[in-house]
Amino acid sequence: MKIKNVLLLVTAAAIISGCANNSALLRASSTNIHNDIFTESTVGESVPAGYTDLSVDFSAKTHKPGIYSAKDIHGTPDYQLLLNIDGQAVRLQGDPREENSGLHGLRDAEAGDGIRYQFSKILRMKAGTHKIVIAIIEDEIVFNRELILAAGSRNRLVLEPIYRRAPGKRRLGGANVPSFQEGIRGLRVFLNGKPM
Repeated sequence: MKIKNVLLLVTAAAIISGCANNSALLRASSTNIHNDIFTESTVGESVPAGYTDLSVDFSAKTHKPGIYSAKDIHGTPDYQLLLNIDGQAVRLQGDPREENSGLHGLRDAEAGDGIRYQFSKILRMKAGTHKIVIAIIEDEIVFNRELILAAGSRNRLVLEPIYRRAPGKRRLGGANVPSFQEGIRGLRVFLNGKPM
């Protein structure tokens, strides 16, 4: 019994520490230290020598606004994606649209009535190694990695949401599957089709 209590305390401490680290990284990443790391680009522009393009795409679904509280920004235009590359930050506005999708199999985490967001941006920067931080501020989700981008290349960074599971709730067929209604708990990130 004592071992279970110790393990529970260690697990709780690790979770709290991770949340504190995420909060500190979120605050630091929200601040613009530089403003000359990247510029916005458009599809079809040629990439100049020594530079690279990075296309960032993220689609996610949230519950409708006002379900949990009047202050909750899920389902509103204020729900944003934060990108910070080498100290230059930009907040991406999603394009929120109502979506009511039917169940596409028992494990469809996006089935139901909610708000679909589509975030997209093309950034141009010098080729080389860059530190990128991607965050969903409202959900305190933070992803950070180093990217190595070759000169003259066009790169695609695709983000996929990992939804939370509803405790105790089961879908038709008895499966306890994740649902967008429960919120996002993390991100899967792919650079040029390869997981990061």
